Amino acid sequence: MRRLKRDPLERAFLRGYQHGVTGKSRELCPFNVAATRQAWLNGWREGRGDNWDGFRGAAGLHRLNELNAVG
Repeated sequence: MRRLKRDPLERAFLRGYQHGVTGKSRELCPFNVAATRQAWLNGWREGRGDNWDGFRGAAGLHRLNELNAVG
């Protein structure tokens, strides 16, 4: 059975979240298409907020899994 591909906007959000939670700059966004770039930046903002709230290391991974389950 073929695996379904994930939504590109969801993947962009999760990649942005990973960058944000690790404290990387938003200037590292690899996307040029407006919708995908916005999804990445939304994820980055969410990740930065979690980073500032102390979700780092294993706690950050747990939070990412929660975001994955909800979306």
